[in-house]
Amino acid sequence: MQALFLSKSGRRGLVSAFKCLNCYNTKSATPPILGPDLPDVWFLSPPARACFRPLFINSEEQVAAVIDGKSMADEIRLEIADEVRRMKDTLGKVPGLAVVLVGERRDSQIYVRNKIKACEEVGITSLMAALPEDCSEAEVVDTVSGFNDNPSVHGILVQLPLPQHMDEEKILNAVSLEKDVDGFHPLNMGNLAMSGREPLFIPCTPKGCIELLLRSGIEIMGKKAVVIGRSNIVGTPTSLLLQRHHATVSIVHAFTKNPELITREADIVVSAAGVPNLVRGSWLKPGAIVIDVGINPVEDSSCEYGYRLIGDVCYEEALPVVSAITPVPGGVGPMTIAMLLSNTLESAKRSYGFIQQF
Repeated sequence: MQALFLSKSGRRGLVSAFKCLNCYNTKSATPPILGPDLPDVWFLSPPARACFRPLFINSEEQVAAVIDGKSMADEIRLEIADEVRRMKDTLGKVPGLAVVLVGERRDSQIYVRNKIKACEEVGITSLMAALPEDCSEAEVVDTVSGFNDNPSVHGILVQLPLPQHMDEEKILNAVSLEKDVDGFHPLNMGNLAMSGREPLFIPCTPKGCIELLLRSGIEIMGKKAVVIGRSNIVGTPTSLLLQRHHATVSIVHAFTKNPELITREADIVVSAAGVPNLVRGSWLKPGAIVIDVGINPVEDSSCEYGYRLIGDVCYEEALPVVSAITPVPGGVGPMTIAMLLSNTLESAKRSYGFIQQF
């Protein structure tokens, strides 16, 4: 098999993974209770090959329904805008979201700009702190602390990724639990994982994935679900949410043997690996529901910016096989921003003592 190397860091991660595995497999070594901390470096064979016709096709050649995340997100944003207006009319106050951006990554700047624009459209006040790439970790923590102490700020978002010299965990943990609208605080994640407990906030992308299923009228209870990818941001919390809805959940990751065989058994597939066209048509069960979280830029000289966005799932192959699928772009992405706005609104309502809708 050939490895897919996206960057120097990916190659370093692979070398690190093999070193860890060698230590882990040594007979004299005692495996750690929590297991070795190995980075997910995916293998493709062959990598980045062109899409092909699937090995099987629906007998009626029926094309899948497209789950329109943009339309659903627009509906949610209208609901949020209406409630923000009611809050302003009743209390003279509106929700506030603060964004911390470190460095000048173009993609991060675009994401932040889109979030601020979305806030403006629904009436949420937005604040942004832009810090230079070479700023210190302490400066970022101080900025977060300032927003923690600001009563007009109800949600704080630290745009990821952070520069390599910073401790991401330390900075995210500096965000007040009550303002953790990204849902990354350990207590929010822990409560999500424990039956009978409720987190203050659910991570935005996983929350958006479940909203897509629920608003599409797709039954989750009792279904077999496969989540591809196990990140703290998407894969792990999505699997926990699906379990909350009583699905039988399997997680596929870079070290899973025969991932296509496991995925092919799923009624619901959520792919969040970040690998373009990883999931082929032959991976999918006829009639399955596919939520594609991947947003992967690939070179395309015919496009305005020299690239286009594709998902983890080979869309052309999936269409004749599955019953419903999210497009990329226009699927999960808009829902993620809508859930961020929703979490910010809920935080403001909680802060002002208005838990129920007005």
